[in-house]
Amino acid sequence: MKTLTDKSIDLAIADPPYFEGPNTRGFYGPKGGGLGGRKDYGTINQWKVPDKKYFDELIRVSKNQIVWGCNYFDYNFGPGRIIWDKCNGESSFSDCEIAYRSIHDSVRMFKFMWSGMMQGKSISEGDVMQGNKKLNQNRIHPTEKPIALYKWMLMKYANEGDKILDTHGGSLSIGIACHDMGFDLLASELDEQMFLKSKERLEIHQSQLTLF
Repeated sequence: MKTLTDKSIDLAIADPPYFEGPNTRGFYGPKGGGLGGRKDYGTINQWKVPDKKYFDELIRVSKNQIVWGCNYFDYNFGPGRIIWDKCNGESSFSDCEIAYRSIHDSVRMFKFMWSGMMQGKSISEGDVMQGNKKLNQNRIHPTEKPIALYKWMLMKYANEGDKILDTHGGSLSIGIACHDMGFDLLASELDEQMFLKSKERLEIHQSQLTLF
């Protein structure tokens, strides 16, 4: 971000890590994955929790921001919030995730099922389970977010021609959303292994769209 001029980005959407996790455990959750356990994503070597300097810089370079996990950081965010309801029923995992949103002071909710193999059907029917598991998003990152969530954020809070920034690219779900919706994206990812996986994922998606 040091190379970016003040307010040169229209909208920054960030999902930074808020705990020291996969890098210290070597993997995320039980190995093996499948129906009986969570997927082994391999070792993620770069998993750095951001400090105040990071958020100051993010706000310097961008006109507006959406920051996921804002409730975990000791930073003076404004009052605007997005609540992502995961519609996860009786799951022991969090029912929702919270993001700071600079665009407005109000609170908005997006419902999209995201619990194991249970995923939402669409942006408009996010609380309805996708009946065809073959259409589910194939996750490659331990804290991956649905492409539908990023598309919803872009529909709600980005304007045509906006430049989008994601400082924690991860699985590049945002990259697929930006490609499909015609937004220019500047994204970065510290971990080389994850960068290569996400780059391949985006390239496959782009080539499929070209073929059809």
